Amino acid sequence: MSKDNLSWWQICKSVGAAFFGVQSSTNHKQDFAKGKPIQFIIIGLIGAIIFVGALIFAVNLVLLK
Repeated sequence: MSKDNLSWWQICKSVGAAFFGVQSSTNHKQDFAKGKPIQFIIIGLIGAIIFVGALIFAVNLVLLK
């Protein structure tokens, strides 16, 4: 992978920070300069699905007790 592209790990960290609202200005600018929108969309959707799944699991776990 060239220096001009973000790695998948960097994209995951960036999306995770954005989920919690703690993305730094420097990383935000780097994301827009070097990242491809489809990569952020894919990781964002996967993250949202995992989050909703965890919520459903937690609610079911509490309701069973």
